[in-house]
Amino acid sequence: MLKEISLTGKQKRYLRALGNTMDPVIQVGKDGIVPGTVQQADDALEARELIKIRVLNNCAEDKKEVAIALSEQSGAAMVQVVGNTFLLYRPSAKNPRIELPS
Repeated sequence: MLKEISLTGKQKRYLRALGNTMDPVIQVGKDGIVPGTVQQADDALEARELIKIRVLNNCAEDKKEVAIALSEQSGAAMVQVVGNTFLLYRPSAKNPRIELPS
């Protein structure tokens, strides 16, 4: 079981501001969330801590369900869902880069 990350409103606002200019690093397509997608998200979270993911229009699953499922499977906190994109945050175990406000 992965440790759940809880964020305050101030921390979420800070992360949303950081993610505003980011490009999506992962796209979820018609197959939905497959093991490769979870591994890709896990690797990206370890390297970047904050990632943006886009759910393509041909995805059969609801975008909010995709965001919740991927955040649970990767042990990340869901920061925001806007349109077809969402932000996930998980601090790096080896090399933390983002310092959250308290």
